[in-house]
Amino acid sequence: MLVAFSVAPIGTGRADGSVHDAVAAAVAVVRSSGLPHRTTAMFTELEGEWSEVMDVVRRATEAVMPFGSRVSLVLKADIRPGYTGELEGKVRRLEEALGEPDD
Repeated sequence: MLVAFSVAPIGTGRADGSVHDAVAAAVAVVRSSGLPHRTTAMFTELEGEWSEVMDVVRRATEAVMPFGSRVSLVLKADIRPGYTGELEGKVRRLEEALGEPDD
């Protein structure tokens, strides 16, 4: 399964509204998981089996909790049994359909 998720604290008390320290704590959990992943400006994508992906999302969410009075979690999942390598494969197929060269 593929999951795209975003987790951030609410009620941080910071005047500038920045959440980068909290997001860094969540991304550290993802990176230490050993699962294929990619982080962009808005989401982190993660690939693996249901139980392992959801465990990482849970732990990443828990890592953000100390940074605010509440936590917001946005999650989108693509559940396609029997497929792996889709974190890169979906993008590759899109680029091929567009006639773009691989990087």
